[in-house]
Parts: sequence; C-alpha cells; structure tokens
Amino acid sequence: MKTDIRNRKDIEKLVNAFYDTVKKDSVIGYLFTDVAQVNWELHLPKMYNFWENILFFTANYEGNPMARHKELHQKSPMTKVHFQHWNELFTQTVDKLFEGKKAEEIKNRALNISDVMMYKTLSQ
Repeated sequence: MKTDIRNRKDIEKLVNAFYDTVKKDSVIGYLFTDVAQVNWELHLPKMYNFWENILFFTANYEGNPMARHKELHQKSPMTKVHFQHWNELFTQTVDKLFEGKKAEEIKNRALNISDVMMYKTLSQ
C-alpha cells in the first residue's frame, strides 16, 4: 500500500527514482547527461532540499533554477515538448510511489513551476 509523502526520506526516495528514470530517458535524458553533464552527487542533495522546501517549507534550498535552465537552453535549445515530458515523468514517478494530499500537492507544484520555467526559458 502506498503512503503519502511524509518527510525528507520520502522526498529522497521520489527524487532518486525520478532521476533514475530521467537519466535513461530518450527524450530529456541527454539534457542532463550530455548537455548539462550533471554531477549527481551535488545535484541530488540540492533537489532533495528544493522539493523538501516546496512541500514542508524548510527554507533549506539555495539556488537559482531559472538561471540554470536558461544556461541549459542556450547550450541546447529546449521546447515545450521537453517540459511536458519532464512533467509526465515526474507525475508518473509520484503516482508509482505515493498517494495522498502531499503527493497531489507536489505534482501540482511541479506543474506550476515547470510552466513558469518553460515560459521564462523559451521566451527569452
């Protein structure tokens, strides 16, 4: 039986499962592995902090994701399809692992954040 997202341990489980999928994905994986050449040891803890702050207001995230996405877009242009696919993978991962109020909240927040990122990144 699935539970709701309750704490940082659950956030870590979600983020790890999501990026395990992303790394192998044929649509957006290359953006992380080839273009951004993500250092996962540094990136994953930042993502734990980011999503923990989004759901539980921990104020433990520092960073500028908008600037990072704009830099990435300059290296390898992204499209609406990339953002939509990211959302699909994220939603699928949440649904596979969790259910409940926080699970719904994180999916909605991810969609809203992605929409803003897409708009600001693609309209530069």
